[in-house]
Order: sequence, then structure tokens, then C-alpha cells
Amino acid sequence: MLVTTGNDVESHIIVGYLGIVRGIVVRSPSITQNIFGTLKQIIGGNIESYAQVCEIAREEAYQRMVNHAQAKGADAIVGMRYDATEFAPNVTEVLAYGTAVKLAQK
Repeated sequence: MLVTTGNDVESHIIVGYLGIVRGIVVRSPSITQNIFGTLKQIIGGNIESYAQVCEIAREEAYQRMVNHAQAKGADAIVGMRYDATEFAPNVTEVLAYGTAVKLAQK
């Protein structure tokens, strides 16, 4: 699946727009990640345990978006973006979204 943040796909012609596709994941750190993250907050610096939670959530949201596009019969996703919202303490929603499109056959 071709995925781009742009509004077109280089060397391809978009022949149909299939609509918005999305992947949503809600995550919170594990107890261990939270303990290490809290300790790291005290001394400062990058909080790798939290970064891992974020990276896993982004990857899962991305894959869910791609699966949604495949279910619609898409060849590509254009205008792909991520969004994240913390809606409870230590609970974050990660959203990957874009527009599913059909491409002309070469």
C-alpha cells in the first residue's frame, strides 16, 4: 500500500477517491513503563519507556488505517496524518488518517 502525506502519488494518476480511512488506538503505559518514566521525569531527559508506548501506538494506528483502506479496495492513501489526544491521565488516543484512493493501472 502506498501511503503519502502529499495529496498525490508521484508517477501515478488518481482515478477515484474512496473516502477517509482511519486507524484508532488507545494506549496507556504498563506499570513498569510508568515506573521508569516517573523516575526519568525526576532526572530529566528523553523518557524512552514512554517513547516506546507512543511508537507502538502509532504503528498500530497506521496498520489499522492501511487495513481500512485495503477493505475499501484502495491502491494508496494520500494526505496521511497522525493526531493524538490525551483524554484521561496516562491514556492517549492515537489516530492515523488519510484519504483512500484508486490509481490508474500502468
